[in-house]
Amino acid sequence: MLKFAHLAAAFAVMLFVQGAVVQPTAASDRYQKQKVVYHINYNGGDSDKLYRGAMRNIQNHINAVGADNLDVKVVLHGNGVALLASAKSNDKLQMDVTSLKSQKVTFNVCNNTLKGRKIDYEEDLFEVFEDDIVPSGVAELSYLQQQGYTYIKP
Repeated sequence: MLKFAHLAAAFAVMLFVQGAVVQPTAASDRYQKQKVVYHINYNGGDSDKLYRGAMRNIQNHINAVGADNLDVKVVLHGNGVALLASAKSNDKLQMDVTSLKSQKVTFNVCNNTLKGRKIDYEEDLFEVFEDDIVPSGVAELSYLQQQGYTYIKP
């Protein structure tokens, strides 16, 4: 019985040492190229807290995978278009959007929302250009998923 106890103790020590030596895999080793679409169609809440949280999620994703390994699109429709309206006056949100755009994140805005809510993208939204407008936000989400983009709702 004593021999079994010594063997069990030795085995436990071996497992502990083996676990202590194992290094976590670096993000660059773990993740391959990714294509993702982030879907935003909700209100930002007090001080645009929900919008800023979504922008942090995207930045964390870029940090983990690497900007060169990641193709990120953000599709905004319905209440989500307010993210770019708020960015006109919210400096922190504006910095978040600008930073993500500098890392090749594209922001696509639903034309149905613009028309339905009478939003002038050139006047009412931060840094939106004609190429950023898609015919339909929900149709764009489906289209991108058909193109192999992973859907994420932050």
